[in-house]
This record gives sequence, C-alpha cells and structure tokens, in this order.
Amino acid sequence: MTFIVGDNCVKCKFTDCVEVCPVDCFHEGPNFLVIDPDECIDCALCEPECPADAIFPEDELPDDQEVYIELNRDLSQVWPVLTVKKDAPDDADKWNGIKDKLEHLEQ
Repeated sequence: MTFIVGDNCVKCKFTDCVEVCPVDCFHEGPNFLVIDPDECIDCALCEPECPADAIFPEDELPDDQEVYIELNRDLSQVWPVLTVKKDAPDDADKWNGIKDKLEHLEQ
C-alpha cells in the first residue's frame, strides 16, 4: 500500500507534507503534488500534515478519486522531487474544499 495525493490538493498545493517525508517521495507539478508509490514507505507521517486533507492511504481513497492512483504513479516519474516547504498559492484557501478539481490539474 502507498499513500495517494487526491483531488483537494489541486490548486491548493500546500507543501507542509514534504518536510516530514523521510524518503523524499513527493514530486511537485504546477498546481498539484504527487507521491511516488515506489518510494513511499507507508509511514503515514504526511497524512496529518496536509491542511487540505488531500492525502489518503490507497485503500481509503474515495471511490470517486481512483484516477489519482494512476496520476500519482505517472506524474511522479516526470515531475521533480520536492523536499522543502514552499508558500502555498495565493488563492489556495479559496480552492480548499472545492470538489471535482481534476479539470484544473496542470501537467
């Protein structure tokens, strides 16, 4: 099992989670983070750090977000590793809690 970054991270991209990751498995895109499932050691340290509650154990990912399993796997292979916290986008709080943001994901 691995952890998955889901829908609520899109356009929020809070990066509190990356600082606690002991294996640097987070990768950063333009407006979203992903977890490399091959690097994730399932430590669960990142999940409570996410202000947007966008990180899930794979087996607890909501059914309507299963597309994010493949997105995390695929995008982690092309996006750079992120190991330090960055400022969230200026409008992150506005987007936090908005549902069905997949169409806004920038690759």
